[in-house]
Amino acid sequence: MTVAPEGPTRQVPKFLELEITGKCQLTCPTLCYAKAGPTESHGSMTADDWKRLISEAAEIGVKKVQFIGGEPTMHPDFEALVHRALARGLAVQIYSNLYRVKLEHWALFERPKVSLATSYYSDMAEEHERVTGRKGSHGATRANIVQAVKRGIPLQVGIVEVFEGQRTAQARQELLALGVPTVNTDRVRSVGRGEVHVPSTKDLCGRCADGRAAVMTDGTVTPCVLGRFLDTGNAKNDGLGAVFAGKRWADTAAGIPRRTASAGCTPDDSSDCDPANTEACDPAYD
Repeated sequence: MTVAPEGPTRQVPKFLELEITGKCQLTCPTLCYAKAGPTESHGSMTADDWKRLISEAAEIGVKKVQFIGGEPTMHPDFEALVHRALARGLAVQIYSNLYRVKLEHWALFERPKVSLATSYYSDMAEEHERVTGRKGSHGATRANIVQAVKRGIPLQVGIVEVFEGQRTAQARQELLALGVPTVNTDRVRSVGRGEVHVPSTKDLCGRCADGRAAVMTDGTVTPCVLGRFLDTGNAKNDGLGAVFAGKRWADTAAGIPRRTASAGCTPDDSSDCDPANTEACDPAYD
């Protein structure tokens, strides 16, 4: 059911992460916040549910959506959902592991208002694959990063430091040398397979719910994909507008400790809890 808010829409985020699947070719055994993997499902949101949500998002003031997972390109309706978003005037970012890219997906990535994001962990294959849990993932992802740059597709890459001694600085230099325009770095957050203690708002970057939100595979709305332990309502049952106009969303947003400019939150910030996304610190999304 879709319920649009009757009052002001100031609380409506401009950037919305859509976690459309838990399925992924990789396992990232000590990192994945979503606990994604080859045996996981696409969740209870149907393609029609996602299409309705995307249309409502555009209607209530969302400007950009990110398709994420899991590996979003593994969803059977991935292309149709991207086309729905573009048809509704939304900018689209696709957060893919770039392990396998279909030829038709390259054509989709080259569409106007579409950008790519991915993760990369080391300039050495053995280190990268220690994180992903998949042999051959380093070479495949690196080759597709090169391909995206050659095709002129807007691309940003996140590097997460998972273990001591990991060659994150060398990975950053390699990516910049390859022509990647935006490279961000981060640490592991205590969420999902990276959990070392009960997740709390202290584990977040401080910008969750500040111009952004996420929708899980069952329709649950959270402040961001890493703030998935903060349930603010269900878009499938109640509609996005009703969730963002509701008390749970307002109370949750107010309860997240904010990072101030003095803490380094600037548009070129290199440490953000969703490392492949600069939107979290981009004034355009405040």
